[in-house]
Amino acid sequence: MTAPPEDRLARLRWGVYLILIAVAAGNMTGRLLAVNSVDRAGALRRPFLSANDRSRWLTVRALVEQGTYAIDEIVEEPNWDTIDMVRHRGSDGQLHFYSSKPPLLATLVGGEYWLLNAATGWTFVNHPYEIDRLMLLTINVLPLVVMYLLLGRLVERFGSADWGRIFVMAAATLGTFLTTFAVVLNNHVVAAVSAAVALYALVRIIDDGERRWRYFAIAGLAAAFVAADELPALSLVALMGLMLLWQAPRETLLAYLPGALFVVAAFFETNYLAHDSWLPPYMHRSTVDASDNWYNYTYTVNGEERPSYWLNRQGIDRGEASRVTYALQVLVGHHGILSLSPIWLLSLWGILIWLRAEDQTRRQLAWLVGTLTVVCLVFYIGLRPQEDRNYGGMTSGFRWMFWFTPLWLLVMVPAADRLANSTFGKAIALALLTMSVLSVSYPTWNPWTHPWIYRWLEWCGWPGL
Repeated sequence: MTAPPEDRLARLRWGVYLILIAVAAGNMTGRLLAVNSVDRAGALRRPFLSANDRSRWLTVRALVEQGTYAIDEIVEEPNWDTIDMVRHRGSDGQLHFYSSKPPLLATLVGGEYWLLNAATGWTFVNHPYEIDRLMLLTINVLPLVVMYLLLGRLVERFGSADWGRIFVMAAATLGTFLTTFAVVLNNHVVAAVSAAVALYALVRIIDDGERRWRYFAIAGLAAAFVAADELPALSLVALMGLMLLWQAPRETLLAYLPGALFVVAAFFETNYLAHDSWLPPYMHRSTVDASDNWYNYTYTVNGEERPSYWLNRQGIDRGEASRVTYALQVLVGHHGILSLSPIWLLSLWGILIWLRAEDQTRRQLAWLVGTLTVVCLVFYIGLRPQEDRNYGGMTSGFRWMFWFTPLWLLVMVPAADRLANSTFGKAIALALLTMSVLSVSYPTWNPWTHPWIYRWLEWCGWPGL
């Protein structure tokens, strides 16, 4: 019996999706296997590309190799220096250095390192490249493949045009900074994958009427884990919780809420184990109490005593004095969300389309994504002090919003469908995708570099850089 035309088209689309996912996975893995940080003299080689990812790896090493969160001994080893650390008294009453990153993610990664060490005997001392690359395959690349598969199902559900659906999946696999950051240990990829899982569970609940508790628990766990990696994502936990509470109060209270609270408890418990404090390091920056400013210290590198980098920030880390300038640069400037990844213009249009849709689920999703976007932009642009208005430091994009990737891709669907009916519209969409792919490809294998727009403005002699 011949399959219905729509079934054949669906199989064809999924064939294209899987090709795109395979290309993305191969691209990320190939760049990951080539990662090698080399100094100008060629003497220093390591598979870690910045102080940011080394900071988390230091905690992983200390936990497994020494049974402590303190990184004092390891940070003094060659190739293991970092500026992303704090110093305070530990539970033993002595001053120790610690990673400045919240310890939950590093603790989970430490579990994998422990298993790998137990199975192979490898350590970061004798097999740093093998461990780094193998673990990042499981931490970044494989979870991103799962995210793409979930997005494929959502695109199939909400899309109406073959070209529009394929375009969104091409944007997902080739046009976002998640692939750029897949070669380093970071919180942004993990947060984006968690957001995709939470989004998928939410859609099953509000669109399919799913009432099995596991979907509510997964939504709570995943949304809270996003917030554990990206603090402003607490708004995701709250807004998603309100949506679910309205539709299914019993399941929300008995499954979604406990799932979220489990992650909250893990976040604070690991923080207390690491720092003997319930508050994460970035909340210990007192300007009046020196003992509660964990960023005020000196340390030794190659026998030379240096002050904490955070007491004398350099370059972009000094922060932008003008909020207006910062807003412009974050949105359409050298670290611009829309200038580096113009595909998100289609997402803005998609939100407007769905806000006027007859279907309730589409309106709810547009409201959710639009509200979250505004809240988080206000947080980063309007509420942060000058020292935090640094675009994420030396980075190829405004990384603090990367966790929005699956949400923005979903609301891109109606805009892509509209453009599918016009040759000119498709040409515009492809031009936006081309520029987005350019931006995410510019860093080649190191995401901890300035964006191409920033470098171009430097070349032009733009003031204030």
